[in-house]
Formats: sequence, C-alpha cells, structure tokens
Amino acid sequence: MSARRMPKGSKPPDQPSRGRADLARLRRMTEEEIERQVPPEFANLPADFWADAKLVLPPPKQAVSIRVDQDVLEWFKDQGPRYQTRMNAVLRSFMTQSRRRTRPSRSRKSA
Repeated sequence: MSARRMPKGSKPPDQPSRGRADLARLRRMTEEEIERQVPPEFANLPADFWADAKLVLPPPKQAVSIRVDQDVLEWFKDQGPRYQTRMNAVLRSFMTQSRRRTRPSRSRKSA
C-alpha cells in the first residue's frame, strides 16, 4: 500500500493553516470541541461581551519594490513566515516613534 501524497504546500486537515481560518473544518466541529480549544482567558466572558464589537479592517497595503541589505532581509526571513509583515511592523513602529518625537509637547506651558 502506498502512502497518500498531499499536494505541495498543503497541510494535513487536522492542522490549522496559519493566518487563515479553516472554515470547513470549523463548521464540522461540535460546540464541545470548540469549547475545549478556547484559551482560558476567554472561558468566562459575559454573554454580551461581543455585543458592541465592530469589524475593523486593516488598511490596504501598497506593493512596492525596495532595496534592503542582504543580511537584513535574511535576518527577517530567518524569523519565519510573514517576514514582510514583520518588516512593515518595524517600519510602523519607527514611524510612530518618530512622529511622537517631532510633535511639540502640549504639556509644557509657555513662559
């Protein structure tokens, strides 16, 4: 008997795909199976916890081509999948901190 081969890049059905919900698998799960997988910090939420929740979509991304040092790119890639997302997060953090430093402080009173 030969082992059944899976298409390249696919994961076994019992493993969730990273970053995407396996909706077909979730629909097959019972409430009890879902409850067993809930992290402890979510176990005792009040029934109306999500009542006022609003969907917040991330801002759209702009595809760009940039040149970065090879060692910088390799370091990000070595951290695992989604290295471009991490690079964006680092750039966003730098941008946020730079904006904070360049804004005049409102807490100081003029003499």
